[in-house]
Amino acid sequence: MPDTPTPPISESKPHRGGNFRQFFLRGLAILLPTVLTIWLLIAAYQFVQERIAGPINEGVRALVVNFSPLPAANDDDYDEAAELLTGGQKDAWSVKDDELRRSFGSAYTATQRIDHRRQWMRGQPQIEQSVRTAVVERWWYSYTVGTWAVMDLIGLVIAIILIYIAGWLVGSFIGRRLYHRGEELIHRVPVIRSIYPSIKQVTDFFVGAKSGPQFSAVVGVEYPRKGLWSVGLVTGETMRNLQDRAGQACLTVFIPSSPTPFTGYVITVPRADTIELPITIEDAIKFAVSGGVLIPPNQQIGGGEAKLFKQADDTPGAEDGAG
Repeated sequence: MPDTPTPPISESKPHRGGNFRQFFLRGLAILLPTVLTIWLLIAAYQFVQERIAGPINEGVRALVVNFSPLPAANDDDYDEAAELLTGGQKDAWSVKDDELRRSFGSAYTATQRIDHRRQWMRGQPQIEQSVRTAVVERWWYSYTVGTWAVMDLIGLVIAIILIYIAGWLVGSFIGRRLYHRGEELIHRVPVIRSIYPSIKQVTDFFVGAKSGPQFSAVVGVEYPRKGLWSVGLVTGETMRNLQDRAGQACLTVFIPSSPTPFTGYVITVPRADTIELPITIEDAIKFAVSGGVLIPPNQQIGGGEAKLFKQADDTPGAEDGAG
């Protein structure tokens, strides 16, 4: 029987759907950090602009309205404001208008009437205030980049300067005395005295005031149970009663949550049950924020995710279990 020719072996082509998934995930991994960074910066700016710089900008505009002749209002501004007069203001102008009609008689033209109305409006403090406010608002938002008002940066700059000045004043002898005196007064206010001390301790802790508690080391602890390891930040020693009950030296450790490391859990753990990690506080926070993706270089094992899952796939019986 003649030998039948062996059909050529066709080369396997990669599945198009697999290529799409691979390239899509690769592009997502490249773009997502940049997009999230920009989003966080925009969110932070919007918060500062709304809660801090916004009120400062309102105060700056009020100062310009009340104490600066510029920008000056023109006749068109008063004509526009005339359409927005309240009922009482319209009545007051009608009385004045009637007096002018009787005084000028037939010589009282429409142009004269408009000129006298503008003069009368300039003499009314409330109307003058509203006209000046509208003019300053228009001037303030005349300098824009897209929909963003460039003048809004004034409030942000002033906020930074005020914070710097406050820190500089508190650093002086008189400033410290005034600061402590102010804190004493706050502690006497019934409701605020229950909230202010806790908030001050938290802000001192994270901002890094010299007198406040600081993270001193990074450790690994078995938390929330034996066999599960968490990266924690040592805040200091613990309470006396807890240490006496444990019968050995203990530490207070802050376990940051992911992806918001400023929230988490505070635990007391025996010093002997901790592993000191040779990484910085910044590396530990990056590790928590990234969900464990950003491992410090000196702690990387090597092999990566592909090797880790390849070992799992090579486990005997894996295919049988899948079947």
